[in-house]
Amino acid sequence: MKARIEPRINLVGRTALETVIPLATPFIVFVDPASSCNFKCTFCPTGHRDMIAETGRFQGVMKFEVFQKVVDDLGAFDRPIKVLRMYKDGEPFLNKRLADMIAYAKRSGHVDCIDTTTNGTFLSPERVGPVLEAGIDKINISVDGMTEETYLRFTGFKFDLNKFIENVKWIYANKGNCEIVVKIPSELITETQRQQFFDTFGDHCDRIFVENFAPCWPEFDIEAHTGVKISKGIYQQDIGDTDTCPYIFYGYSVNADGLVSSCFLDWGRKLVIGDVRTQSMTEIWNSEAMNALRLQHLEGRRRQNGVCGNCGQLSHCLPDNIDAHRLTLLKKFKQAVSVDEAAEAPGGFNRRFTAVAAE
Repeated sequence: MKARIEPRINLVGRTALETVIPLATPFIVFVDPASSCNFKCTFCPTGHRDMIAETGRFQGVMKFEVFQKVVDDLGAFDRPIKVLRMYKDGEPFLNKRLADMIAYAKRSGHVDCIDTTTNGTFLSPERVGPVLEAGIDKINISVDGMTEETYLRFTGFKFDLNKFIENVKWIYANKGNCEIVVKIPSELITETQRQQFFDTFGDHCDRIFVENFAPCWPEFDIEAHTGVKISKGIYQQDIGDTDTCPYIFYGYSVNADGLVSSCFLDWGRKLVIGDVRTQSMTEIWNSEAMNALRLQHLEGRRRQNGVCGNCGQLSHCLPDNIDAHRLTLLKKFKQAVSVDEAAEAPGGFNRRFTAVAAE
């Protein structure tokens, strides 16, 4: 097998966050090319159309002009961001200008690396070829079963598995410098199919990994929706407990309509901190709303937050843990960042967040 058995994220060689927080420039920016998806996965909030409708969130693709502004705004930071993640809530390839977006970001010089994650429906040479030519650095391909019956059960989609396999082979053969990663949830395969998964894709990708379901989305009970009991972390690690979210210190997310969330798991739009259509990316990164949320976590008050308080990402998926450095970082943070008195008061974040979300 050619591929390395490694998860899609790099778990080794990571920057010690306690040495760099607070960051003048984010490491990672998520941008969602499309907030909708053609799949109806039981294990993902976007797959539950009724739940998404209740949030009132925009369902559609990002306008190219909005994306251009995001990328142009990144030029105001003191250095390029490390990774532009072209995915969040939906299927990126539903945006027919995905290749144009990647090419624009590449030409800007404001981004070191660009990646995306896809359900694989649109990985034909005609659709993925322009994306490869645009210079994307990494494509994570999600496999949701080794039979079409499994796909139909968990994604609600009649999937052509054989065509998908042929497309993955084509992509790997024509990938150029792009890294190809193939992953599958362990809950969607049997032990026999696990070996079949490695045999099928192992010579046609750079990394391959069997992940686990994880209760990563706040206010979404994945065990109830799938009937699967979760006992391990997403990357086969032990489940832990964390007081402080590291993600809000090194990244944020632009939704398909231009609203900016502090968290890439904000499927319900309850952590909106700004709007890139009317504000700059630097302004939002340094905003009172974003800093108030960071302060709440550093002060050990995460569980007072209605959304962050029950986030499974911090127990089942965490690659970084800054809890041991929380008090030291709190002192550094207060010295470096101006946080208004309302945000520092008990419940202040919720008041400030409500005001920003209403704007």
